[in-house]
Amino acid sequence: MIWRSRIGERLVALFLLGLLVLLPPVLLVFNRPVRILGVPVLYLYIFVAWGLLIVLAAVLAERLVREEDISGQRTGPVEGVEESTDKLARDA
Repeated sequence: MIWRSRIGERLVALFLLGLLVLLPPVLLVFNRPVRILGVPVLYLYIFVAWGLLIVLAAVLAERLVREEDISGQRTGPVEGVEESTDKLARDA
């Protein structure tokens, strides 16, 4: 249970970091007429920051899933999902 709350805290921190690195004042620092490998520095910064945020979110999500599997909580499908998909299939 403690692990899950820490993952939640880390996800909130990751969200706040994402807000911080993509705020216009920070973006203005990289808005220069310089190119790296033919790509403007601002575009390179945005895509690298975005990619790192996605990778960090995936790592945290994988840790959450792995911890749930070890603890025995919610290892199977969510209750009610199969029933609702069966109902949708019958209605179609």
